[in-house]
Amino acid sequence: MNNKTSPHPSLKRSLSGESHGSQASRTSSKLLFGEIPLTPASADNRSNRSNSSICNLVLSTSSSFLRFWLSDTCRDTVLSKLSKEDLPNVRLVCRAFSTQAAPYLFEDVSVTFKPSTFTKPARIAALERIGRHVKTLTFNMPHGSETFLPPIIDPLTGEDRPFLYEPQVHTPPTLLGKVKQPKYGSWEMTDLLIKQYPPLFHAATNIPAFIRAFSALPLLSHLKISCPGQESSQRYRRSTVDYALISLRIAIERSPLKELNTLSFLAIHPAGLLYLQPILGFGSSPKSLRRWRQIRKLAIHMDSFPFDQPNRTEHLRILHAYLRTLSPSLTRLFFRWRGERGPSPLSLDREPCLQPPSADADPKLPQNCGPRPVKFPVLRYMELENAIMDSSQISAFISSHRRTLAEFNFEDVTLRSGDWDDALAPLTHMSGSDEWKRRAEEVMDVPLILSPVNIEPRIIGPLMEEQEEARGRGQLTLSRWLSKSRSGKAAAKAKEQLWGSSEHMKKFLRSSVFAWR
Repeated sequence: MNNKTSPHPSLKRSLSGESHGSQASRTSSKLLFGEIPLTPASADNRSNRSNSSICNLVLSTSSSFLRFWLSDTCRDTVLSKLSKEDLPNVRLVCRAFSTQAAPYLFEDVSVTFKPSTFTKPARIAALERIGRHVKTLTFNMPHGSETFLPPIIDPLTGEDRPFLYEPQVHTPPTLLGKVKQPKYGSWEMTDLLIKQYPPLFHAATNIPAFIRAFSALPLLSHLKISCPGQESSQRYRRSTVDYALISLRIAIERSPLKELNTLSFLAIHPAGLLYLQPILGFGSSPKSLRRWRQIRKLAIHMDSFPFDQPNRTEHLRILHAYLRTLSPSLTRLFFRWRGERGPSPLSLDREPCLQPPSADADPKLPQNCGPRPVKFPVLRYMELENAIMDSSQISAFISSHRRTLAEFNFEDVTLRSGDWDDALAPLTHMSGSDEWKRRAEEVMDVPLILSPVNIEPRIIGPLMEEQEEARGRGQLTLSRWLSKSRSGKAAAKAKEQLWGSSEHMKKFLRSSVFAWR
């Protein structure tokens, strides 16, 4: 007699009269972030379930598992350790699993802006279903051929037509199905832009769609913006990315984002901060600054550019004005130049290229006054990376922020003039002694090389002396010992780590050097 083992029951739900696969294929096109939509069958059965009921799968298991799942600490710990690939599968088990796993799956959401990202009704409906769980949003819009905007050509005369952009925050009114107000100033300009500019541009200027999308994220606390890939030849031309940044800024200012406190620019072009400026910006209002004063933590990774030319300082002034706008509320600040080293954005008032011309300069040239110093009244942590500056700039920054600054780090910073003793002289003056120099920590990345199996530990010094003697006798040399029982690639990597460890050396100041606090 053959005993056949009964197959394990499937953990996925299936609707009566319709397979799960067909249902998933029909609704997958409506999903934006992997959420489970309400199908007609599930909507009919929803009235039969109470909010406190547990699905049949949990009730059919052992009591031990039921106690584990009903324990908030145990359940949340397990769900927080699951990967993003496993969480969607867990949500497909049953309704109880779906409800508990949703906050962890949609806590961090990434969006790459396309023409239908914020305009397709199914996508906006999906975002409204999961928006209450989103705490971190990454907005990606890389530069490319799709974002390039050519000049507007008049089809009759062949001349360039100037375009003065005025954002439309509200949807234009309609009468009998026709729009009463043109979107781009005049009907003629609107017709030219529709014919000559790509759909991505029109989606980037659709401010009401941006506002509706961000209004669905009431608990958003961290916004990440990434706009990489701008070519140097397009540095002084406006692209679709710039129009999207204008819409993004207006949407943030007009949406109920009361929890927003962290802003990160993972990759931003030099002129990008101009379109994110809340004061005297495109479509700004008297209430615009109130939203941005919520930002407590700011991180900027900006593309570097030639800054030593006196007639090419527009981008430095834009950066200075943006930091000055957000400076009263910042407690953490991180700035890094991507590419070549750039000037310190913390002390642009002392930058030589931004200083006013001397009295004997040509009076016909425009006389620009230097920028005013930026003061961060509540700044606690600061980090500057890949910059070039004078020791006097560092000294002045430490002195002016000595009452609030708890930790600062100058990583990969090159001094044009002076030395680090002059730059950190305020620490000696404020502490009353130079004891902080002896307590400063040096951190070095030292590679750890394990000995081969069944070989006693050896010191590198004696080993190097022995390998000279062993070379004539044909015995094991240092290079052969390093490559023994390893592939050629692994041996080369081990040698590089052994002899090139000085390249991994890093120096930075920690809070322990502040002896006066």
